[in-house]
Amino acid sequence: MLHFYVCFCATLPFIGVILADYGSSWKEQRRFALMNLRNFGMGKDSMEERIHGEIQYTVDTLEKSIGKSFSPQNMFHNAASNIICQVLFGKRFEYQDETMKTLVQCFTENAKIANGPWAMVIRSFTFQLTMYILDLHFAGTDTTSNTLLTGFLYLMNYPQVQERCQQEIDMVLEGKDQASSEDRNNMPYVQAVIHEFQRVANTVPLSVFHCTTKDTELNGYSIPKGTLIIPNLTSVLNEEGQWKFPNEFNPENFLNDQGEFVKPEAFMPFSAGPRMCLGEGLARMELFLFTVTLLRKFKFIWPEDAGEPDFTPVYGVTLTPKPYRMKVQLRVSQKIPNL
Repeated sequence: MLHFYVCFCATLPFIGVILADYGSSWKEQRRFALMNLRNFGMGKDSMEERIHGEIQYTVDTLEKSIGKSFSPQNMFHNAASNIICQVLFGKRFEYQDETMKTLVQCFTENAKIANGPWAMVIRSFTFQLTMYILDLHFAGTDTTSNTLLTGFLYLMNYPQVQERCQQEIDMVLEGKDQASSEDRNNMPYVQAVIHEFQRVANTVPLSVFHCTTKDTELNGYSIPKGTLIIPNLTSVLNEEGQWKFPNEFNPENFLNDQGEFVKPEAFMPFSAGPRMCLGEGLARMELFLFTVTLLRKFKFIWPEDAGEPDFTPVYGVTLTPKPYRMKVQLRVSQKIPNL
């Protein structure tokens, strides 16, 4: 099955950046993608402002749901999608816009069916630029939104972690209108929590399949040219001996004895090497700004009638939490300026 899939993909002349063969064409395409992401503000203040602008729509959505039990799935998917849409298309979509609904639904459903036999035919697109857009939109939407969904699922069920984050956020942002990426350096606990989101979310457990371009040898093993290589990120993100608490949600995995943030070498949710995720910078900025801004303004609560939380993910191209519901309360003790 895997061999057939690889052979099938190899017959497609236009498969974007993610699944393209490693070679001069791929290198050129990746440079092109990175150049355009940077030109549109990735890693700059202008991108922060785009993210903050979208966060305000998320805040408005949450304010309308105060005290109610609701499903956050579409909210996070729409927010992440709109940020990358502003880069790709120069516009955002209202959350109730039919185009936005269709776009998010298609990506969500495709991520699920790609784990089954339909994976053989879903990449029958004809133009390389279309594949660029699909690659960047998918990479910039699904992983970020699923990480946020996983993170807030855990925050609701670990209220002591949520409260400690809020204490650190309140202290660092006192007198400020909004968070900045530079504030990360002053929030070691929040940083640890967000990285633990990514570790337990494990949104792309098998990364992206690779293939050897020539005969090679690794640790005494001969690997012929054309061998399919499947990185196992699940293993490295849960490796005994690499983590203090490999099989549970615990921000202490990213804190030393002095309470300082540390990033173990085994932390590689964006994979590693030349083909690591090109949107890492954007994803890190989004995760930090969304988490900090929302925790500064709201308390997130597991609904009384929701039963026991189920942390078992739904498998597809990416892992996503099973649908769940949440409740929010305004943090009345903290006066926060409007964004």
